[in-house]
Amino acid sequence: MKLTELHDNAGATKKRMRIGRGIGSGKGKTGGRGVKGQKARTGVAIKGFEGGQMPLHRRLPKRGFNNIHALDLNEINLGRVQQAVEAGKLDTGSTVTVDALVAAGILSRARDGVKVLGNGELKSKLSFEVWAASASAVAAIEKAGGSVKILRPAAEASA
Repeated sequence: MKLTELHDNAGATKKRMRIGRGIGSGKGKTGGRGVKGQKARTGVAIKGFEGGQMPLHRRLPKRGFNNIHALDLNEINLGRVQQAVEAGKLDTGSTVTVDALVAAGILSRARDGVKVLGNGELKSKLSFEVWAASASAVAAIEKAGGSVKILRPAAEASA
């Protein structure tokens, strides 16, 4: 066997269809585009066009709104924090902040802040500095002997 004698198995490769190369090719003249009209031309993209009928996305009512001031918070449960402490990723002597959680690999990235939730059991005495915490999380942290500092500014009382 020589290098020049190597070839694919029969039927392993297929030649591409060359369109617009005469009527004998089977894809000549209009090149598979039908006849005339806007879609027979080049460079046409009519997404959502329904032949002049009002498109579906315009027939349906608009609903809701997008709050541009909403914060994208990371949520973390106390059980997950306890697992990190037991694995040696979090130090019980240091303060638990967003940067500490990212460095420990608990959070993939710091968003607008962290909210601590009370699911799971916390046995270690930890000091938290977070944007928000649920009432059950604060109770569990203080029961374990830790402290919570909320970074979110207090809501102003309107007069």
